[in-house]
Parts: sequence; structure tokens; C-alpha cells
Amino acid sequence: MTTAFITQSTLLTARSLRGMRRVPVFLVMTIIQPIMWLLLFGQLFKSVVAIPGFDPHAGDYLEFLTPGVVIMTALFASAWAGTTYVQDSERGVMDRLLTSPVNRGAMMVCTLAYQAVTTIIQTLIIFVIAYAAGARFPGGVGGMLLTIVAATLLSLIFAALSNAVALLTRQQEALIGISQLITLPLMFLSSAVMDTSLSPSWVQTAARYNPVEWAVIASRSALQSDPNWSVVGTRLALLAVVALVMGALSTSAFRVYQRSA
Repeated sequence: MTTAFITQSTLLTARSLRGMRRVPVFLVMTIIQPIMWLLLFGQLFKSVVAIPGFDPHAGDYLEFLTPGVVIMTALFASAWAGTTYVQDSERGVMDRLLTSPVNRGAMMVCTLAYQAVTTIIQTLIIFVIAYAAGARFPGGVGGMLLTIVAATLLSLIFAALSNAVALLTRQQEALIGISQLITLPLMFLSSAVMDTSLSPSWVQTAARYNPVEWAVIASRSALQSDPNWSVVGTRLALLAVVALVMGALSTSAFRVYQRSA
């Protein structure tokens, strides 16, 4: 069973990655917005680091913003992951897969693996652009690798959620609406673009339970010269647990899909 699962997951993931290679425009489009965030927000709000109470470890605002942009990119890109399931459902591919011996878990793993690869590529590009724009990260390569881990775990959470929504609704419009309803508030209820210590107390409270904030804090701390490894490890562990739970829940959505077929 384990060998079959790995084989099926590998083959289905390769299918998804071939699609990226043949039509790379989606990957290109998803990187344009974070470039604008880095270059525009980095200049428009560069003076906010001088506000009393702003994160004293922030340094330059571009350095503060870069981890937030990495996490926001992973969040928004993964929220669209379910589009693949909607398209497969409309083309009849999903029904053929579900009537085959393919493991349901392998079908979910392949989309999550594809999303992880996409997130890694996007994160590396963002770091290159941020470095070219003048940002420097004392945490070095180790901090960047941990940022990739945080962004990837977050992308797995929301890709799994997006897949579940796609299986339950089978509609692109519903997927878009629900994704925006969830992702936009989570982004603003985090320190992705602004230090939450300057926000109202209710925002700070909400941020403590926000997986987007966990990823941002883990990344930002790992990129500092003296990382708080307890903070980094705790946030990454929380993200990993939620990712496992969401993966299991989204896989169970296949049963609902089949019953309503």
C-alpha cells in the first residue's frame, strides 16, 4: 500500500508539474503582485519604522516587509489551488480518477506537492528581488530556508482548504468568493505589512490565533541576527499540525464529492 501510494503521488505530482512547465504564465502572474508590494510598499511606508513602538528589530522597512510579502504570496497563491479540482471536475477527469484504483490521499498529496514547489520558487524570487532592492537579512541562508519552510507549511494549509472548498462546491465562483472572504481578513489580522503592536488590542488578540501571523513571525525571527528559536520552533510546529489536520479533512471531502455526484 505504501509503495503504491508513493508511486501514485509521484505520478500525479509529475502531471501537475508538467502543466506548470507547459503553461508557466500562472507562476509568472503570481509573482508580479509581490514584486509590486516590495517595490511600492517598501518605498511608500519606509518611514513607519520610525514610529514609536514599532518593532525595534525591524531595521529597514523593506527587511521587515519581505517576510510578510513571502507569506502573503504563499497565502494568496494557495487559496487558488482548488481551481485544478474545479477544472478536473468540469472536464470529467475527476470522475475518471475517482473510479480508478488511485488512492484519494495520493490525489490530495499531488496538488499539495505542486503548491509547495510553486511556493518555494516564488519565495526564492522574492528574496532575490528584495536583495537587489537593498534588503539584507542577518539570519542568512538558514533564515531564508526557515522562511521557505514557514511559507510552504502555510501554503499546504490553505491549498488543502481550497481543495476541500472546490470538492464541496464544484464552482469557480464559489471558490473565489470563499477564498477572498478568508484570506483578506487573515492577511490584515497579521503583521505581514504592519507591526501589530501598533494595532488595536483586538487585532493583536486575533493575530495570536492566526496561522498567517505564525508564519510571518517564524520567518521574521529566523531572519534576524539573533533568532528566538523558541518562537520559530513553536510557530513552525503549530503550522505543521494544522497542515496535517487540514490535509486529512480535505481528503475526506472526496467522499462528499462522490455521494453528491
